[in-house]
Amino acid sequence: MAIVELMNLTKSYNKNRGIMDVSFSIDEGEIFGFIGPNGAGKSTTIRTLLNFIYPTSGSASIFGKDIIKYSQEIRQDVGYLPSEVHYYDDMKAIDLLKYSARFHKNLNMTRMKDLASRLDLDLNRKIEDLSFGNRKKVGIVQALLHVPKLIILDEPTSGLDPLIQNHFFDLLAEERNKGATIFFSSHILSEVQKMCDRVAIIKEGKLVTVETIEHLTKNKVKNITITVEQPEQLQFDLEGIIKREVNGNDMKLLYGGDIKALLYHLIDLPVQDVLIEEPTLEEVFMHYYE
Repeated sequence: MAIVELMNLTKSYNKNRGIMDVSFSIDEGEIFGFIGPNGAGKSTTIRTLLNFIYPTSGSASIFGKDIIKYSQEIRQDVGYLPSEVHYYDDMKAIDLLKYSARFHKNLNMTRMKDLASRLDLDLNRKIEDLSFGNRKKVGIVQALLHVPKLIILDEPTSGLDPLIQNHFFDLLAEERNKGATIFFSSHILSEVQKMCDRVAIIKEGKLVTVETIEHLTKNKVKNITITVEQPEQLQFDLEGIIKREVNGNDMKLLYGGDIKALLYHLIDLPVQDVLIEEPTLEEVFMHYYE
């Protein structure tokens, strides 16, 4: 069952780039990654999906309900963490979370304190006294407090130290095991590769591809390291070489051509060693962007 579905969703601005004809769906219980550099259209897609901004054309649904017609109803079961959190500075974190929980008619103080404890968040401090990272923790607690069916996260780990990031990922895994669906937008590709089942890549407001992580990292593109006796023997061109780096007697290739053609070419070279590996998601991503 598709929890989220976008159909040719478009948001146009006069001068700034928006999004154009974005279409994909997210299945129930899935952790779905949405990746692209800053300015690619990730936040615009999310804000349009949440009906914070009105689409120019196209449509979308959450829980099978139209995002515009049923936006208030949809938000009862959605937890949202924006890339930047802004709150009332003179409120304590605990008072702000109580206030927020009333919108969902679901105030569970035990859950609030448990989430805060796991994120090392002092609930009794005022918002104005919190660092950027601690404000982000407040946002995480707010997003998860009402046990949402859909969790939408926009650059969620910015400002969090590595230990808290690990606790956060554990929390997401637990929510997913309870049946939640997670929409995870990030430009940190290692996080996406670690957490997500499928990923959509967006470039300049347009969707490039939607694939499983496994398929993206096990496609035709390979990492190939070639070791020869002399560096000058590494000067050759071959169709399919996307990127090359030479370091001493080693050359590392990001290669998307015919592997047989490459091996045939290497026959005439005094090769000492050849290592063929699957690329990381980051290397695949750069392949799409270059």
